[in-house]
Amino acid sequence: MKKKRALSGIQPSGKLHLGNFVGALSNWVKMQEEYECFFFIADLHALTTGYSDTSKLKESILDVATDMLSVGLDPGKSTLFIQSDIPEHSELHLMFSMITPLAWLERVPTYKSQIEELKEKDLGTYGFLGYPVLQAADILIYKADVVPVGQDQLPHLELTREIGRRFNNCYKDTFPLPKDLLTETPILPGLDGRKMSKSYGNAINISDSPEIIRKKVSEAITDPARVKREDKGHPDVCNIFTYHKFFNKAEYKQIGQDCRSAKIGCVECKKNAANKLVEMLAPIYERRMTYEQKKDDVVEIFKSGGIRAQAIARRTLTEAKQAMRII
Repeated sequence: MKKKRALSGIQPSGKLHLGNFVGALSNWVKMQEEYECFFFIADLHALTTGYSDTSKLKESILDVATDMLSVGLDPGKSTLFIQSDIPEHSELHLMFSMITPLAWLERVPTYKSQIEELKEKDLGTYGFLGYPVLQAADILIYKADVVPVGQDQLPHLELTREIGRRFNNCYKDTFPLPKDLLTETPILPGLDGRKMSKSYGNAINISDSPEIIRKKVSEAITDPARVKREDKGHPDVCNIFTYHKFFNKAEYKQIGQDCRSAKIGCVECKKNAANKLVEMLAPIYERRMTYEQKKDDVVEIFKSGGIRAQAIARRTLTEAKQAMRII
């Protein structure tokens, strides 16, 4: 029985961290057993907010590619590629931009919120406003059956369906409309309690060595109200306890009780959390060390995936052009 096709992408903003792992990558690894998967590095999307400085883009792409392989994405099971290697994405994006009403883009929930969050950047560009159109091209050009998304991303996928539906109605029924594959995308706190993010400098990278992980965790902020060892803790406001909840499921309830009763202190709790993280990330770290020595192999894997992806994208683009009667 033919597998359904799933597609998703991730921006190359540097080495990936635990937040990326629990929010996307761990789901992708599971999906490749059930779906025909297409996973790509969205370097063109990275330009929508990072166009002014591309000095580290090439390095970031290689870092993300290496991390994707390290977590267990298998090029024998999934098609892995880089977005900009497939010019058909950009061409379909241009075609879609001709039929997409401006009002559709202005109502995207994250449009105004990101402009507010990234005040230091000039985001008054078509690329930023129109990135959902490129996103629609990314998905529809492979005729994906499902797209793994979190609850907050549902409006983006609905816009993709609206663009596909409008194209089909204007010209010819060309694009199947993808369904959402709703996945848990938990927000993992960083070492300072805020959302884990490279821009905040509070991330634990999945490529960090055991020594670095232990050092980072040892310096993390915990319960601010717990000053002395004998003070009773409040684990629900402690980001280290959240790590136990995600990565130490067998012990986290007991750890919570021991924290509340002051049976354990923050130093002991941190050491336990660091050990669990090191243990969980050990196979990923080992694979990454291997790929670090074989960077040419990493590049080749993504180029080979790009060849497979482009063959499909080219056929779909030809169908779209024929529907529009431009060839």
